Amino acid sequence: MDTQEKKVVHVAMFSGGAGSAYVAYHMVQTYGKENCILFFTNTLWEDEDNYRFMEEVSSHIGLEITERLDGRTPEEVFYDERFLGNARLAKCSEELKVRQTIIFLEEELRNERNLEPILYFGIGPHEKHRAENLKDFYAHFPLEPIETRFPLIELFREDLDAKGIIRDEWGIELPRMYNIAEQLADEGNENARIAVRNGIKGFSHANCAGRCVRGGYQHYALLYAIWPERYREQEDMEERFRAKLQKDVSILKKNGGSYTMKQFREVMEAEGFEKFLFKADADIPCVCSFS
Repeated sequence: MDTQEKKVVHVAMFSGGAGSAYVAYHMVQTYGKENCILFFTNTLWEDEDNYRFMEEVSSHIGLEITERLDGRTPEEVFYDERFLGNARLAKCSEELKVRQTIIFLEEELRNERNLEPILYFGIGPHEKHRAENLKDFYAHFPLEPIETRFPLIELFREDLDAKGIIRDEWGIELPRMYNIAEQLADEGNENARIAVRNGIKGFSHANCAGRCVRGGYQHYALLYAIWPERYREQEDMEERFRAKLQKDVSILKKNGGSYTMKQFREVMEAEGFEKFLFKADADIPCVCSFS
């Protein structure tokens, strides 16, 4: 393929988070909206407030969202693949995010529209190693290498406050996932007040409404504490999968073996959830966090 014959199109990989929102704004300001695409892959597990945020960002930067959808939920992917997603491997991300992205880039942009994409990610300076992983992926996985750019690392100072700019200058409230503990604390949720007193305002990312299978103890302790109904949804999903496939598998792991959501909940019920709020998750977020 001769990329010189193709017109370049700039594609912001929009996760619904603050970093990718600011990068999309910068991209449009630099290249003009007629040369840009705001791209979103939907897992169908997103928190409803994410959609509100994305629509407001789309309106602010003057670029409609281009959405692609596999049509399955993460749970349906787990059954199809006969594999329950966990911190080490998330087939849901591969199928619902990565595969849909590659199809869009190769079939729609390159083949049908004769465009050559350049991808933009909202990864910050503290995640440079993940930027390198994405660079390597898009250099080898597509039919021909695709250029990737990371403006928050390559162009801006490290203290750029994307969240503050979006909230204070654009007048757009951030996705509630970032500060849901604060919101619920203000509404009288005592567990949320405990989390806030311990310095936890919300989740580290806004994906899958708190049900991200790449979450670890800290992530799920917070989910259990402030949104027990969502924790129970994840627990029930895990139990259904275990029963149907007759496999001793789990989202969480302990001492190298299975550690079910039910077991973790029972420990938190007996010992309290607070101590797990300080058990930092070493898990690597899936591509959902960046695309």
